[in-house]
Amino acid sequence: MKWVIASSNRGKLAEFRELLDGSGIEFVTQGEIGVGDADETGLTFVENALLKARHAARLTGLPALADDSGICVDALGGAPGLYSARYAGEHGNANANIDKLLSALHDVPAAQRNAHFYAVIVLLRHADDPQPVIAEGVWPGRILDARRGDGGFGYDPVFFDPEHGLSAAELAPALKNRISHRGRALAALREQLAGLDRFA
Repeated sequence: MKWVIASSNRGKLAEFRELLDGSGIEFVTQGEIGVGDADETGLTFVENALLKARHAARLTGLPALADDSGICVDALGGAPGLYSARYAGEHGNANANIDKLLSALHDVPAAQRNAHFYAVIVLLRHADDPQPVIAEGVWPGRILDARRGDGGFGYDPVFFDPEHGLSAAELAPALKNRISHRGRALAALREQLAGLDRFA
């Protein structure tokens, strides 16, 4: 079976492939077959994931897997949230996004810098599938006052995981994949798929 992953984000694609390795499913990215990104016009993470999956499924004729994710900071009322990738204005400029976040939290003490990564993953059998499989994952932590570590991508250098005492960018990739919001969402997705013969 072949599925299309509705993303062009290399970091996400690497995580998807690592976490779904051994599933018996062949994955192709939408970029590999000439499909561009969908317009993310939804007002929630779930809506955007559905838009992306439907777009990829419609243009490829394949079952489509899509995610939407972001970082939500308590002291900022949940921002950057849905707009995490374009928080500083330019889509995907991680350094500018981090700079803006650190500036917004400049006077906020460590005890009030709680945050969490959130991910939702959607799987559609086809573009008009009335029963999408939806799984979500949450990774709690807090925002550091400066970057730490060279791994990961996005906000990883300033996201502190209290359980391991490291930033997400300092974690070994295998550990990060297991405990991250996307890893938790994918684990939940695999559990759901195990009980669904319609995707067999």
